[in-house]
Amino acid sequence: MQGTDTSPTNFYEEYASTLETSRPRETQPEYYSFLKRTLDISVVALALPVALFLIFIFAIIIKMETPGPAFFMQQRVGLHGKYFKVIKLRSMGVNAEKNGAKWAIVNDPRVTKVGRFIRKTRIDELPQLLNVLKGDMSFVGPRPERPMFTAEFNQEIPDFTKRLSVKPGLTGWAQVNGGYDITPKEKLNLDLYYINNRSIKIDLRILFETIKVVFNGKGAR
Repeated sequence: MQGTDTSPTNFYEEYASTLETSRPRETQPEYYSFLKRTLDISVVALALPVALFLIFIFAIIIKMETPGPAFFMQQRVGLHGKYFKVIKLRSMGVNAEKNGAKWAIVNDPRVTKVGRFIRKTRIDELPQLLNVLKGDMSFVGPRPERPMFTAEFNQEIPDFTKRLSVKPGLTGWAQVNGGYDITPKEKLNLDLYYINNRSIKIDLRILFETIKVVFNGKGAR
């Protein structure tokens, strides 16, 4: 089948070519990016010892429960439409997408027993600390979507790609205000609120709210 304007590759090539004229005006102080990157590295440094221990333990448990690798990599869309790969602990069976990619649903049968726990506590996302260190992601920002989903949502929801005007995050305003329990449209509105009002103060608030989410499992699937 020939590529169309709705294919992820063509969509993002077109998006990247027009980005300079459509990029929202930067309203944050010049030092915000420096402080945010400093915060990212500081939080990762503090979290890494415990994170590595949890990643090691659950990687073993995942291998014991189901065949296949404990980790998997997945392509996502980052800042200004740039593709990158996130690394996650595997929470589904190895053939979870044999019928094609789809969003997780409530009580998704593809999720394993240990997968249900690590998704609820967000432990499956811990390997993405490496993405934060690399600079592909920030600790706080809109969660990066897969190319096919971003292309689909952009057709259905005006301005969905405005989420790409900032670096994606390990956690974000949408994640602490609903997570998977909200629609893509609601997610966009929350992400745009963050983009338009982002500051170190809001970033710190999101980090503290994320700790609550980890313990109560709010918005997980």
